[in-house]
Amino acid sequence: MASDRRTVLADAAISVLADAGIRGLTHRAVDGAAGLPSGTTSAYFRTRRALLTALVRRLVELDQAELRRIGEATPVPRDAEDLVSGLVGFCALRLTGEGRRRSLARYACAIESVHHPELREILVPRDNAARRAVTEFLSGHGVRAAADRTVTLLTCVDGLVFDHLVNGGTVSAEEIRGLVVSALR
Repeated sequence: MASDRRTVLADAAISVLADAGIRGLTHRAVDGAAGLPSGTTSAYFRTRRALLTALVRRLVELDQAELRRIGEATPVPRDAEDLVSGLVGFCALRLTGEGRRRSLARYACAIESVHHPELREILVPRDNAARRAVTEFLSGHGVRAAADRTVTLLTCVDGLVFDHLVNGGTVSAEEIRGLVVSALR
């Protein structure tokens, strides 16, 4: 039961952070977002740092589950257009609905991790099925240092998501295509 309550509170904290920003992330705000009595969040996460750490762990858990589903549902792309389509779809997930809210929270946590190294350690990119599919594609197309190029490509895609999240809009296939072509060079 306690672990379920912690998950509910961490999910509510993600919502509060996405909606109100880092300054709006308070124990009281999380209690309200979770629909729980005042003091509940504080009972489970005594300090703001403990709350933020739980939020980041939950965010990574949700992101990894999503990337695992994407990687398992999508075979290694056959050609550059398949890769472009997959990355455009991924960007759309990160810019709409719950994905948008998690993106807002993720970027706020990334900035906060500058001051809290323990958060940075949790946020470190992890191996997952989606990342492996991109690496296999690049490797299969003769790209040297495919794992390194995968990191570069996905970092660029992340930058596009950030830019479009901040400035509005969607990431176009043309933007992604340019990144994929660069990775294949």
